[in-house]
Amino acid sequence: MNIDMIEAAAERLNGIAVRTPLLSSPFLDEIAGRRVFVKAECLQHTGSFKFRGGWSAVSALPPEDRAQGVIAFSSGNHAQGVALAARRHGAPCVILMPADAPRVKIDNTRALGAEVVLFDRATGDRDAIGAALAEDRGLTLIKPFDEQQVIAGQGTTGLEIAEQAAAEGVTEADVLICCGGGGLTSGIALALEAKAPGLRARPVEPEGFDDVKRSLASGGIERNNRSSGSLCDAIITPSPGQITFPIMARLCGPGIAVTEGEALAAMAHAFNRLHVVLEPGGAVALAAALYHPTASEGDAVIAVASGGNVDPDVFRMALDRYA
Repeated sequence: MNIDMIEAAAERLNGIAVRTPLLSSPFLDEIAGRRVFVKAECLQHTGSFKFRGGWSAVSALPPEDRAQGVIAFSSGNHAQGVALAARRHGAPCVILMPADAPRVKIDNTRALGAEVVLFDRATGDRDAIGAALAEDRGLTLIKPFDEQQVIAGQGTTGLEIAEQAAAEGVTEADVLICCGGGGLTSGIALALEAKAPGLRARPVEPEGFDDVKRSLASGGIERNNRSSGSLCDAIITPSPGQITFPIMARLCGPGIAVTEGEALAAMAHAFNRLHVVLEPGGAVALAAALYHPTASEGDAVIAVASGGNVDPDVFRMALDRYA
């Protein structure tokens, strides 16, 4: 992985992906005690940053492989990103999704033209199921985070952050990133290393599913004890990836873990103050910026709002509790 791959992905995404805004609000600044900037990837196609990686990976395939079709496994956001990228390329697409994924994500993935295959994430082995489907149908597997072209696509978010932060006069700050397996975090970290070395990537996860935080602390890959049971379903993974972890270990600051309550409160603040909709997993970075001020240094912090594909009942709960 290197900056050349990210810049090549940016060329393929040029005119395709949304250049999402860097938002701010004095009300959020007051809560955090510093300037807070929010990179609104919830406004990306399909409602999350995952479209970047999906398009990068599908567009990089040889035409004959693309025509045969692709397969991906995801709780929803990667699924939708790959599904839309495949549809726009005219490629068949199969998505393997956990049966307990939010209904809105399952429905949206099907609406984008993908064939959805459901599995029980507590008892099923998604890697084995996905590999069997790929071999049986001749599909190319596009992994959700431990895939170079996916990481390259996610890294284009970091290129934009570097330019937008400089325009705001921010040259030194922590960039807090909602983190599952580390595709977005490692991609942004690589982009910042090359384009804005004063900005430091920091992974943020929900409490109880902080495998990346623990891995960075121990120096080796740690695993979560559970594979489900969090509102932050979009960023629940067994462990960081074999490709992503070395990048994060080299470039990222310590991880941060937030509570579900803090994520829900951040969702309410994002809606009330920035007029954007976030899902719990897409709000953990903002939660860290607002409610863990001592975890970061400096007079500014940048939080990546990674996704907004929230179940309506969960969104109502966030507003009812914290609005």
